[in-house]
Amino acid sequence: MLEEVERWLRTRSWSVTDRPLHRILAAKRASGSSVSVVLPALNEEETVGEIVAVIRHDLMRQAPLVDEIVVVDSGSTDRTSEVAAAAGARVVHRDDILPRIPAVPGKGEVLWRSLLATDGDIVCFVDADLKEFSSDFVTGIVGPLLTDPDIDLVKAMYDRPLGTGSTGPGRTAGQGGRVTELMARPLLNMHWPQLAGFVQPLGGEYAARRSLLEQLPFPVGYGVELGMLVDALHLVGLDALAQVDVGVRRHRHQDGQALGRMAAAIYRTAQLRLARGHLVRPALTQFERGEEGFEPRTYSVDTEERPPMVEIAEYAARKVA
Repeated sequence: MLEEVERWLRTRSWSVTDRPLHRILAAKRASGSSVSVVLPALNEEETVGEIVAVIRHDLMRQAPLVDEIVVVDSGSTDRTSEVAAAAGARVVHRDDILPRIPAVPGKGEVLWRSLLATDGDIVCFVDADLKEFSSDFVTGIVGPLLTDPDIDLVKAMYDRPLGTGSTGPGRTAGQGGRVTELMARPLLNMHWPQLAGFVQPLGGEYAARRSLLEQLPFPVGYGVELGMLVDALHLVGLDALAQVDVGVRRHRHQDGQALGRMAAAIYRTAQLRLARGHLVRPALTQFERGEEGFEPRTYSVDTEERPPMVEIAEYAARKVA
């Protein structure tokens, strides 16, 4: 590991307990900063309501840390929107944000558009499929941005148990980040070794200053987290990035083929950043057993990226107003 990364781990890796809530609130009052929490959601009716309710209770009613909770629904066919709204979130549909630009499927697309649907100086992203959610996820990653003016982006780090039980043989502690270990971590260590210290580089829980997010391109799909880390490193440098240990993350796991498609999108995002030349739009072929044996299924790999939000006329006009 690079000496720079070892130093970064000592000086930019913290625990949620390092910043008590009263200290974070005092820093928020002193800075006058506002905080938006964004939950990108697609068919998450089972979990989104509890996440919203916990944030509203702990960080809006009991402590004035969060100024708005926005759930961006990217086309759910279940009751995600109704459940989120009933729990107290402002629900915005992806296609209603910046309708001039037709929306494409993908998590990164939702995160990019959320910048136009929120007002906070600090934007905190939280995946909507988390179970047994704790507001420590929000305080942990927002805290350094309020107390340390030199920090621009904070990722959550955590254990990711793989299994169904809360304890015992049905759950394997510390595993679950399969795409991270098999794809993202090798890529980062080989090509961007300064980022080798991030425990959960693909984690969906992170917070950043709007002033940084609006300058970043957003891969529209699953490559958004890796792309954001790499681009932020080049834009603001390693010491402006940090991570905070928030404990344990429990969420819905995807099957192996879905993870394969995710890995392909992440590899493509890395490839674009290594060589910005013209490349054929890639595809990934996977196999499923059918009546006559294994049948191929071919999926396109996300290659489109949205430009920095600061370049969008509607966003620029809102800032002037």
